[in-house]
Amino acid sequence: MRRLTGAALAILFLFPLVWSAFASVRTKSGFGLENYARLFTSDSGIRVEHVVNSVVLSLLTVAGTLLVSTLGGYAFGRFDFPGRNALFLLTLAILMVPYATILIALYVMLGWIGLQDSIIGLSLVLIMFQLPFSVFMMRNSFEAVPRELEEAALLDGCGSLRALIRIMLPAVQPGLITVGLFAFLTSWSEFFAPLILLNSTDRFTMMLAVVNMRTASFGAIDYAALEAGVTFMAVPCLVLFLVLQRSYVRGFMSGALRG
Repeated sequence: MRRLTGAALAILFLFPLVWSAFASVRTKSGFGLENYARLFTSDSGIRVEHVVNSVVLSLLTVAGTLLVSTLGGYAFGRFDFPGRNALFLLTLAILMVPYATILIALYVMLGWIGLQDSIIGLSLVLIMFQLPFSVFMMRNSFEAVPRELEEAALLDGCGSLRALIRIMLPAVQPGLITVGLFAFLTSWSEFFAPLILLNSTDRFTMMLAVVNMRTASFGAIDYAALEAGVTFMAVPCLVLFLVLQRSYVRGFMSGALRG
């Protein structure tokens, strides 16, 4: 019964993606890549700079999220300092703030620091919204590692930072992969934040470019090319998830599900 239910749910979730992939290669004369050609050649389609912007945004978001959440999770999980629990709860409280309500304030703040309408500024915003889950995940991942490993490294002369890099990071690798995967999926497919925080078309991400195809002039929407754009954007997410699936599941089992 469980297998039947799992198969039914898999079909339910995969059907829209399979349909998009099928529609993206279906043409009036049969099947081919004509829709993808129009996707990358039309004025309202995806251009090279859109692909570069999405890749750069994803890399910056993943790198920043891993750096901050690793240091924060290590501090919350291994050190006792005044206000630790209060600061951790304050970090989790970001989840209680409605996402859309502070984007305008963040837009103004980015203007103050000279990062308005920039990929770097957008990545900082996405990193901030990744912090609650990422820090929680990494704190629990570090707490799941036996303290004896770290104590042995400290006795051998390693400092806290060296012990973190040489001993702790390999031990929490599944948690790191899980956090990085979530950060990538969020930044790669994010629409609302780039829509508000980016003004220049040459800084648009692929998601904005694909959505622009939905608002073509005179109501003439190239749905086949639109399906090609959806499929093109989904492929990296599927490949990464399939490659990192085992570590992703292990990360949840060893870290996120720990009390």
